[in-house]
Amino acid sequence: MIHHTAIVDKKSKISENVEIGPYCIIGPNVELGSNTKLHSHVSIKGTTKIGNNNEIFPFVSIGTPPQDLKYKGEENSIIIGDNNKLREYVNINPGTSQGGTITKLGSNNLLMVYCHVAHDCTLGNNIVLANNVQVGGHVTIEDDAIVGGSCAIHQFSRIGHLSMVGGMTGVLSDVIPFGLSLGNRNNLVGLNLIGLRRAKISNDDIKLLQNFYNIVFSNQNFRSNIENLEINIKGNKYIKKIINFLNSDKKRPISLPIIKNENN
Repeated sequence: MIHHTAIVDKKSKISENVEIGPYCIIGPNVELGSNTKLHSHVSIKGTTKIGNNNEIFPFVSIGTPPQDLKYKGEENSIIIGDNNKLREYVNINPGTSQGGTITKLGSNNLLMVYCHVAHDCTLGNNIVLANNVQVGGHVTIEDDAIVGGSCAIHQFSRIGHLSMVGGMTGVLSDVIPFGLSLGNRNNLVGLNLIGLRRAKISNDDIKLLQNFYNIVFSNQNFRSNIENLEINIKGNKYIKKIINFLNSDKKRPISLPIIKNENN
């Protein structure tokens, strides 16, 4: 069903059972998957492909040019998966030639009111961005991560699998998988234990992860500490994920605990 006040370009591709509400604007290079619902006043432009069963609330804007002064009008796109909820005033920008030209959002994500996803970002699945999260360009957020309200994530940052960032945190350094990071400028404060339990990770694996965390992040020499770990700890699949994350981009700053000086 398309409301009579909506402006839908004839060249756009609209699948079956799509609902387009009042005053929506759909550009010529837009694809909307089946059973997707646009409530009202939604603007979708550019080369944008949106999957099935998405629900997009009023005043969402998708596909307008990137907020990057280096962008010179090159072809770019946005790809969005299935079963996402994009709440009021969410804004998603397409990519640039500096970042592969594509911004991606996976499936089963919730982006709450006023979230912004900048150019060249890659967001996985089952992610929650609470109200007013601002995601800078070239950011990667892995599956099952939760980012608290009013966080600002610096460009090129990485947020690991099943990690959690506390509200009102400025993210300047990467957050390891399963990590809990917060503060005015983010520091690692432990593991996302609640998330681990909700994901039904076994108590034995959680204890091993906690042991790994206590050893590796006992000081700033976390890479040396990893090298000295026992083989049975390194072999755990969850710990492997953290180690691979740390080794995949050794130039990136990593969110670490604040190590207190014992002399103070």
